[in-house]
Amino acid sequence: MDERALEADRPVTELGEFLRSRRDRLAPEDAGVRSYGRRRVPGLRREELAQLAGVSATYLTRLEQGQSQNASDAVIEALARALQLDADERAHLFVLAHPTPLERPRTSAPEIAKPGAEQLLHAMGDVPAVLLGRFNDILAWNRAGHLLLAGHLDVTAPSRPAERPNHIRMLFCDPHTRDLYADWETEAEVAVASMRYAAATFADDRYLAELVGQLSMNSPEFASLWAGHSVRLCTSGTKRFRHPAVGDIELDYEVLHLPEGNGQRILTHTARPGSASQAALRLLTCV
Repeated sequence: MDERALEADRPVTELGEFLRSRRDRLAPEDAGVRSYGRRRVPGLRREELAQLAGVSATYLTRLEQGQSQNASDAVIEALARALQLDADERAHLFVLAHPTPLERPRTSAPEIAKPGAEQLLHAMGDVPAVLLGRFNDILAWNRAGHLLLAGHLDVTAPSRPAERPNHIRMLFCDPHTRDLYADWETEAEVAVASMRYAAATFADDRYLAELVGQLSMNSPEFASLWAGHSVRLCTSGTKRFRHPAVGDIELDYEVLHLPEGNGQRILTHTARPGSASQAALRLLTCV
C-alpha cells in the first residue's frame, strides 16, 4: 500500500496539515535521516519526524488528528527544530498547537475601521496608505492609496461593507490588479502566506472559510498556494508596480499592525528620496 495512504487513516487537523506540508518539503538527508530503498512520499515520513523530535509515532498521529490537546511547549519546540522551521513558521506552529478560545461568534459582523487609524491614513497626505482588515478587506484608504492600488474602483467602496474590495480577491480575480504588480507571482505568494499566518489566530471565523472557498473555486493559483501552507508575517519589503498612469514604480512598504491585536494593519508605500519612483509617485498624486 502507498505510504501516503497508510498515513491517511483518519482526517488530520489544520495542525496536521501544516506538519505534513513541512515534512513533505524536508529531504531526509537534510534532516540527518538515512534513507533506504525507494520512497513513495516526498520528504520525511511521520515516524521519522517523531524520532527526530523524540516523541512516539502514535503520539504524533494523535497530535495531527486533534486527539491530543495538551502538547507541551517542549514537544512543539522539538517538532519546530526537527522540521527546521523559520521564526514565522515556528510562531504559526505554536498558535496551531495552542489555539486561543475565541469569544466572537462564528458568523463575524463586518469589520469597522478604527477611527484613529483612518484619521492617520488621511493625515499621511501623499503617502499611499490603506487600512486592511484581518483577512485583507480594505477598510479604508487615503487618496494616494486609492490612486496607487485601485484607481479603477469607486473611492468610497471601503465605507460600504457589502462592496469593500479585498486585496487577496483583487490579486487573483481582478485583471487590473494582476497587471499592476510587476512581480505578481511573488506578490501572490507573500499575500497568501500572510493570510495563512493570520488565519491561525482567527481559525473559527466563518468569513475566512467563505473567502477561502470562493477564491479556491475561482482561482486554481490561489488553491495551489493555499494548499502549500506557507506562512509569513509580512512587515516590510519592496514592491514593483506597472502603473497604468505613471509607468514603472518601485516602492518600499511597511506594515503597521495595530496594538489591539484584531488583525487590522496599515500598509504604507514610500519612494526612496531623489528616485524616479518618487517623481512618478508625485505625478500620480497630483493628478
